[in-house]
Parts: sequence; structure tokens; C-alpha cells
Amino acid sequence: MILAINIGNSNIIFGLNNGEKFILSSRIKTEPLRTETEHAVLLSNIMRINKIDLGEITGAVISSVVPGLTNVVKKAIGILGDIPVTVVAPGVKTGLNIRIDDPASLAADLCCTAVGAISKYPLPAIIIDLGTATKITVVNEKREYIGGSIAPGVMVSLGALANSAAPLPAIDITGELKVIGTETTQAMLSGILLGTASMLDGMIGRFEKEIGKVKTIVACGGLAKTIAPYCERDIIIDRDLLLDGLLAIYKKNM
Repeated sequence: MILAINIGNSNIIFGLNNGEKFILSSRIKTEPLRTETEHAVLLSNIMRINKIDLGEITGAVISSVVPGLTNVVKKAIGILGDIPVTVVAPGVKTGLNIRIDDPASLAADLCCTAVGAISKYPLPAIIIDLGTATKITVVNEKREYIGGSIAPGVMVSLGALANSAAPLPAIDITGELKVIGTETTQAMLSGILLGTASMLDGMIGRFEKEIGKVKTIVACGGLAKTIAPYCERDIIIDRDLLLDGLLAIYKKNM
């Protein structure tokens, strides 16, 4: 079985693939000061809870946007056993032709979601990653990553409102949603949820004006299932897109 790990700004996601599908997808909060031993204990406990024998893991692949944790997590895997680890970085085979000003600067998670989209969906594709940041990227019909846009994520925006505007409270995004809010919490939910969905619809339209009609629009990330249903465009919600990209990259480098 192959262990796929994405180290994000907010969460670390662990996925375990048995050769046919991901049988495990779990996440822990990203803690930059956590040691390799602590990560090893957490990972071991996740496997134990899910009744998975660590000896069945034959390889691992990591993508990370937190450079200080990349080697820490890699060492944690080494504590668990003699498991070869591939880290998504410049020089690793991805099958993706990166057509941006500085290809080496492409974040590992964006590379992985692009590879995931190539491996699963018709191209060209627009990929929306709704996490700490809201990222919209494009892979064209030639399997080329041509760029995208980045905006503050939903929770970042809500945190900025609560911290910067004294009368506005911290809110739960699962509350009752009304287009026209009749009190502060409803108004904030409308602005952040429907506002983000409207931004996505608008940006998709702007992207298509430049590249033409796309065949796939797919959303991933922790908030995909919260935001995408409010969009007017047809958007596929794929919670495993990044993990599938990681697995595809691992196989190319075996």
C-alpha cells in the first residue's frame, strides 16, 4: 500500500491507497513545532485506529507547502519502517508541462491537483482548491499547467473580518444561509459563502474568455463541499483529487 501525504498550511492530510482505491483519508492540524517522533506517533495511531498494519505500507509520497515540516514528516515515516519516500519537488517526474514564468516556483499542492485532474478528467480543466487560500488553476488540452489565480480562503476572510471590524463576530459557517441577511451573522454568511461562490462563477467565466470553453471544472480542498454547491456552474467535487495526483506522481517515479 502507498501512503500519500499533503502538508498544507492548515492541515496535514494522510491517504492510504491499496492499489485500487484510497481506503483511508485522514487529517491532523498542521503544527510547525511538532517533532518527527510526534508525527510518527500520530501516524501510527491513525493506522492502528483504522486496523492497518504498518508493515503493509511499501512506499510513500509527500507534497508540502510548509518547507520546515517536509523533512520532519519524511523522518517520521522512517521511524515507522523502511519505507521509501518520494517528495514532490523540482526534478521529480510529474508528466505535467509547467508553462509559467518560473516553473520551479509552482507549489507542490498545485502540481498535484493538476496531475490529479489530468489522470481523471477530460481536458482542458479548471481546478478549484478551497483551503487556506482559494486557488483557481488551469490545465489545457496539451496537459500544460498555464497558471491561475489565488485569493484569501473562506476562513482567512472570516478571520480578517472578525479581527479587523470590531462589531463583527467570529461565526460558524454552517449557520442558516439567506441571500439577504436580516441580522449580522446571516449577512456575513451570505457575503462569505455566496460571495465566494459568485467570485468562482465569475472567475471561471473570465478564464474561459481567455482559453475557451473547458471540459471539466473540479473542486477540491476542505471547503469544496461547502462552497461548490452554491455555484451556478456545474462543478465536480473531488475530495481525493490531490491524493490521486500524489499517487500518479509516485507511480511515475517508481
